Amino acid sequence: MQISTLMSYAQGYVGATKEIMEMEKAGLDVVWVPEAYSFDAPSAMGYLAAKTERVTIASGILPIYSRTPTLLAMTAAGIDALSEGRCMLGLGASGPQVIEGFHGVPYDAPATRIREIIEICRKVWRRDEKLVHDGRKYQIPLPEGEGTGLGKPLKIINHPYRDEIPIALATLGDKSVELTAELADAWLPAFYMAEGADAVWGDALRRGNAKRDPGRPPLDIYAGGSVAIGDGLEGYRDMARPGIALYVGGMGAREKNFYNQVFRTYGYETEAETIQDLYLAGRKSEAEAAIPESYLEATSLVGPEGFVAERLQVLKEQGVTSLNVSFLGTTTPERVANCDKLKNLIARHL
Repeated sequence: MQISTLMSYAQGYVGATKEIMEMEKAGLDVVWVPEAYSFDAPSAMGYLAAKTERVTIASGILPIYSRTPTLLAMTAAGIDALSEGRCMLGLGASGPQVIEGFHGVPYDAPATRIREIIEICRKVWRRDEKLVHDGRKYQIPLPEGEGTGLGKPLKIINHPYRDEIPIALATLGDKSVELTAELADAWLPAFYMAEGADAVWGDALRRGNAKRDPGRPPLDIYAGGSVAIGDGLEGYRDMARPGIALYVGGMGAREKNFYNQVFRTYGYETEAETIQDLYLAGRKSEAEAAIPESYLEATSLVGPEGFVAERLQVLKEQGVTSLNVSFLGTTTPERVANCDKLKNLIARHL
């Protein structure tokens, strides 16, 4: 199993890069560079390309609405060239509050857009011919009667370092997960709980896999949770409460919260409603306290080596092929040590 982690905002990108450099030495394989509505991800990805030697540098996640499909392709090609083949293009739809509220563009047809963006990106990277795309959401060049009429088909000028760059999708909904299994190279699900994952996504994954090009490798599934390996550390699981409460309780409008729906499908319907009610009422601490202990245990790699080894085996049995984790600790050396422990544990047990 490969090990991936999300680059932290907390230290600033320069400080976070120094920590990723140490984690790379300890065995980190992939770093996801976030964007949300903070600094842009590609700037940090380019910086990481200069400062690291081995890790895959993945956008985690670029929203599909904030850039044209060709710019997404150009950006990935640029990072891939700088890193000599270590880029992964992570894409997602984000949500209406960010897309319409911060970017000021309509949030519509995410699955249709993702399908067309993947097709366009792969055309750009292959560079077989000038780019032409006639889709439901994107027409390249613009058709007659739109714009100035001066657009013409073009190829990307530079030859990409690779003619295909891995594409990861962060998807949750039924149609988008099916699309992920059909077309993507990797899947980054949020709030993945091994024991309930099949109930939430199993049918969609099976439908998508049935349509997948047999020439493509199997879908790489990234999941895991927080990591702190050692005796007496179970209390560290509580560190995940604020993030879970934010997403389950307050990420999106009450009737349009994808994460809350996933939590309900896991069997936590009453808890999901309580967390959302409390969070939206401004009672964040109470919302955090309402998160069930059973969920924290099932979605973490926090505890003695035996517990973590058992959870890794459960994840593997449920189809997880790569880990996406956050390393707990109050200092960089503590977090790096947990990365090293996890790498060694995987080597011994998987």
